[in-house]
Amino acid sequence: MKFKCPTCDMQLKAEPEMAGKIVRCPGCNTKLSIPASAATPPPPSGLPAPSGLPAPSGVAPPEDAFGAEHEHDHGAPEHSQEQAYSYQPKERGGWEETDPANPNPWLALAIGAVAALAWLGIMFPFGKGAPGTAPVDTMDYLHDLFLERTWVNYMETFFFFWALALLYLKGQKLRHQKDAMLLDVLPAEIASEINRENVGHFIDHLYGLPGRLRDSLMVNRIRKGLELFEVRQSNGEVSNMMSAQSSIDSSRIGGSYSLVKVFLWAIPILGFIGTVLGLSVAIGSIDLSDMTDMEKVMKSFGSVTSGLGTAFDTTLLGLVLAMFLNFPMNAVAKSEDDNLNNIDAFCNEILLPRLNDGGGVAGGDTNGLMETLVKAVASSQKEFLVDLNASSKQVKEQADNLDKRAAAHQQRVDAEFATALNRMRDDLTNAVKDSIKTTTDYTRALSSGIQSLNTLLSELGGKQILIHQVKKKGWFSRE
Repeated sequence: MKFKCPTCDMQLKAEPEMAGKIVRCPGCNTKLSIPASAATPPPPSGLPAPSGLPAPSGVAPPEDAFGAEHEHDHGAPEHSQEQAYSYQPKERGGWEETDPANPNPWLALAIGAVAALAWLGIMFPFGKGAPGTAPVDTMDYLHDLFLERTWVNYMETFFFFWALALLYLKGQKLRHQKDAMLLDVLPAEIASEINRENVGHFIDHLYGLPGRLRDSLMVNRIRKGLELFEVRQSNGEVSNMMSAQSSIDSSRIGGSYSLVKVFLWAIPILGFIGTVLGLSVAIGSIDLSDMTDMEKVMKSFGSVTSGLGTAFDTTLLGLVLAMFLNFPMNAVAKSEDDNLNNIDAFCNEILLPRLNDGGGVAGGDTNGLMETLVKAVASSQKEFLVDLNASSKQVKEQADNLDKRAAAHQQRVDAEFATALNRMRDDLTNAVKDSIKTTTDYTRALSSGIQSLNTLLSELGGKQILIHQVKKKGWFSRE
């Protein structure tokens, strides 16, 4: 159904099931409600015949899309009426097409940096305990998680907000594409069908749209299809071009998520890097050089626990941020896929059925020609299916081999990573056990020595010890 914007009076269209929804006018960006029922103006009664042939006898003289009545001259040649509806194609250069899916990465970088700094600034006042101490409450823990860990946490936060900025800019582009879907790009006021006589008027209508609105996936695809139809007058070629353009648009949209997927991969990897750094600090802080200094030993154990906390917190932050990033990315991707499907549906259900190339060749043995064409198409289709089956079989074999190699590689990586972690854990456990055992043995020996000394002192307490001085013989001694 069709309706007009009450502000800018732009002709818009929407599906009947969208009645009552609030949308923005693509022309003036004003919010408006789609009416429950909109009167669609009937197509003009006087239209040229679909194939450009003269109108049947007894029918009033037709009018073109602009209401100009054509007179019949029975004495004129047969092709005079065809010349009356002829349209001279204009030289058109199209318009510059902007990227419909890839946002500016540098603008997203600036937005992500500002957002990351703002988030860290919000977390800063919630720090309550001294650095290195246990968190007091949840907000204090979040403060420590973002601000008092290694540089890895800062990079994870920055990458997360950079990716969110990319998704935000993609959402703005998607909004522009959805606004263009409301445009009445093929108005029925021009003609109910599109043929070689009036296709130029439809193209001129597209060129008359505002530049901001016509630069969209739907308008660009329809313009290319109509311009091809203007030159070739072939429904089949237009259909093939539409299919190829749909594949191109789908590939462009899929490739626009490459940078976001890099961030989605890099954030958990940074978390594992932080884990390795934390474990290295924990193991390196163990000082067993002087086991007699208990205060030093306990301080060493405190450094170990602090390093382990840093290791696990960086991994936790990376996994949580990656999970939160995955939801909006998939939501935007689904919205873009739905919008692309709506464009495909419009081209297949609205544009292509309205194209009329005249019904093929005029005159000649059309039945024989059609039979030959059917046989040629059937033979080509048979060969194509055979080649397609062979290619599909090869592709399937290659895919199975790739899956097997990927699974084996992943199992090997998981096994080596688990072995390394287990070895590191066992080394740390053995070192701690040895330290505790040495400390225990030293304490037990010290206790035994003190007990022996107490026993000796108690035995000496009931006895007298006489000390005799022995005189030395000298030169003048009497003895």
